[in-house]
Amino acid sequence: MEYHQTRRPWPQKGGGMARHSSTTSPLWIQGGKAHGNKGPRSYHFMLNYQARVWGLIHTLSAKFAQDDVKFVENLEIPSDDPEYIDELIDKRGWALSTLFVDKTDKFPSNLTRATMNILRVNMLPAYGLNVHDMLKHKNLVMTKAAVEHIEEKLLFAQRRLDVKQKGASSRLGSDVEMPTHNSFGSLS
Repeated sequence: MEYHQTRRPWPQKGGGMARHSSTTSPLWIQGGKAHGNKGPRSYHFMLNYQARVWGLIHTLSAKFAQDDVKFVENLEIPSDDPEYIDELIDKRGWALSTLFVDKTDKFPSNLTRATMNILRVNMLPAYGLNVHDMLKHKNLVMTKAAVEHIEEKLLFAQRRLDVKQKGASSRLGSDVEMPTHNSFGSLS
C-alpha cells in the first residue's frame, strides 16, 4: 500500500492551475475512495429453507451409505476419563473425529468432562445439526431420541405445504392489479 502526503500539490494561486488541497482526493489518480467503507461488513449468508433441508437429507444419506453413522441408546458412559473415550472409539472402530448428537443440549456430565480436552470429539444437539459439522467429522454417533427427532423434523420439512404457497404469493400474475396512489396520497 502506498502512502500519500496531505500537503498541497502546488500553491493555490499564481500557478495557472486549478486549486487542489491534497492528492488524496477522489478526483486524483490513486487518490482516496469517495464514500468509502463506513464500518465492518457482514458477510453473513443464509441458504433458503428447502436448500438447507435437502442438504441435511443428502449428507445424512451419504454418511449412512458410507457406514459413518452409528446409533446408540444413550450417551451415558461410566467414566469421565478422556482415555476411556479414546479406548471406546478405538474398540468400536470409530474414526478419530467423532460427533455425538443427542436430542437435547443437556449432555451427560461424564461425556462432557471426558470430551472437553479432546479436540476431535464434539457434541451437538439435534436442533443444531448442520451439513458443515457432519462433513467436518468422520463419524456421527446419534442417540435413538435424536434420530427420531431429526426424522420427524425432516419429514415435516419435506411435506410442508406453506413453502409453495409463500413462493406463489410472491409472484404476481397479469390478472393481479397492483394498488396505486391517487392524487391525495392514499392507496386506491
